[in-house]
Amino acid sequence: MKKVYATGRRKSSIAKVWLTPGNGSMSINGLSLDAWLGGLEAKKLRVKQPLALTKQDTSVNIVATVLGGGFGGQADALRHGISRALVRFNPELKAILKPEGMMTRDSRVVERKKPGKRKARRSRQFSKR
Repeated sequence: MKKVYATGRRKSSIAKVWLTPGNGSMSINGLSLDAWLGGLEAKKLRVKQPLALTKQDTSVNIVATVLGGGFGGQADALRHGISRALVRFNPELKAILKPEGMMTRDSRVVERKKPGKRKARRSRQFSKR
């Protein structure tokens, strides 16, 4: 029985993913995928995308802990973690996942606020008079 661990990251979210051979069950923070994401169908599809591409959705069990950020960042971090775990589980799957961009960590993060600005780049309204 082979148990694989991988970490996925996106924005300020971190997903710790444990992958084992099984029947396709998925547990995130102790909840099922439907209970964890509720009615956010697009995010559920993003999480399942690496499993669907590699046709592993009914042959591996996933247990994950996700922390930090919001649901969007957490879902993408989980997707990255699942992709990395699948490649550790079976290195031949990298040829399928890499062209789809699943193995690349999306490094975009929120820009910091600068002094004298309202937001990161937004200035205060100019008053002519």
